[in-house]
Amino acid sequence: MHSYPDREKLAQLFANEVELFVRNHPNSESLHQKASGPLMAGVPMSWMAKWPGPHPIFVKSAKGSRFIDVDGIEYVDFCLGDTGAMVGHSPDASVKAIAEQLNKGITFMLPTEDAAIAAKTLADRFGVEKWQFTLTATDANRHILRYARHVTGRSKVVVHDYCYHGTVDETFAVLDEFGNTVSRENNIGPQVDPAVTTIVVPFNDLAAAEKALATGEVAAMLIEPVLPEPGYLEGLRDLCTKYGVILIHDETHTLSEGPGGMTARRGLHPDAVVLGKTIGAGIPAGAFGMTSELSNRVQKSLHLEHIDVGGVGGTLAGNALSMAAIRATLTEVLTPEAFVEMEKLCTIWTKDVQDLIDKYQANWQVSQLGCRAEYSFRSTAPRNGKEAADADDFELQQYLHLHALNRGILMTPFHNMALMSPAHTLSDVKRHTEHFEQALQALFS
Repeated sequence: MHSYPDREKLAQLFANEVELFVRNHPNSESLHQKASGPLMAGVPMSWMAKWPGPHPIFVKSAKGSRFIDVDGIEYVDFCLGDTGAMVGHSPDASVKAIAEQLNKGITFMLPTEDAAIAAKTLADRFGVEKWQFTLTATDANRHILRYARHVTGRSKVVVHDYCYHGTVDETFAVLDEFGNTVSRENNIGPQVDPAVTTIVVPFNDLAAAEKALATGEVAAMLIEPVLPEPGYLEGLRDLCTKYGVILIHDETHTLSEGPGGMTARRGLHPDAVVLGKTIGAGIPAGAFGMTSELSNRVQKSLHLEHIDVGGVGGTLAGNALSMAAIRATLTEVLTPEAFVEMEKLCTIWTKDVQDLIDKYQANWQVSQLGCRAEYSFRSTAPRNGKEAADADDFELQQYLHLHALNRGILMTPFHNMALMSPAHTLSDVKRHTEHFEQALQALFS
């Protein structure tokens, strides 16, 4: 059953927005037509085709919380590269460090002082002592999973139903109606049946987690520690300790909770933490941290002669340019003080959205995670990934996103999420509130 039943009205409203979009974006349309020759779907990366409307908009320039497209239209950006630009577009401190490093050399496969500063900052914030750097969170997840299987001698990974951990093969798995681990729908060219590598459990279900961990086959449990029920994350920690399983927190998106993500804010104790794109201000970057105990196990199990052929690392990982970006971003932009202001703005955004949902009796809800908030097309917050997936309504989402885009607001195309950067202002938030009320009024009047 759809969360918005009048599909004919929805289709007409969307058509009206498409017409407005086409009229206002002739230069983006022209560039897209040219790009459609050499580029598959006219975009350099397939996800860029998922924006609402007949083609994506092309960006001319961006700074802080805003960007301008090639048709001269200015936008408030709540997508921020789906957290890749969570610090705002081109923050001055990061740009300065990046520019200085460009003139000194980009990559050497040798360490720089910036790496140690960045690692110490992350160790202090997350409470795990030893860090390594990558180019993406996907790489970081792959590497820590390899280390986990290596030191435990076990082959399987436990993940949550409908999780997302980048393009890690083991994580594209869900539960079917009988409780079996199966490949997620539209998983593109899976290497092997995920049931061979993975056990899927529902979020907030400790009994299911213990059943999986008790098999003795599990090397690691990889989780996004987002919006748990009381005691769930603490229970997972106890279960992983009991069964000798390495617990990994992927904080790529939950970093929105604060400088140390959910891990620090809730006083959690994983064996490893993964971070991604946000920490580099848009320069490709990722990282994974390990406790000293786990790091010692890893180092004792490796041989220097073969350290470069084991599937961990890469010649560009930890490059000088990325490390300069990470060091400056963490120490000068994504500071504890910045998080306080970002969360305050997000709280206002969340309240405005929920007030309007209530006003128009939309039967939706909104949840906040620090400086990030998201509304879903259901009356209560989802308890697990299956409930979140079942609440999806692609056509309704496309309409709301295109309505926003036509009024100078960018939302992420994958969900109804807004992210606050240090550069966002109250007027940015209120601009979204105005759009959201207009959209709901059109839907429910």
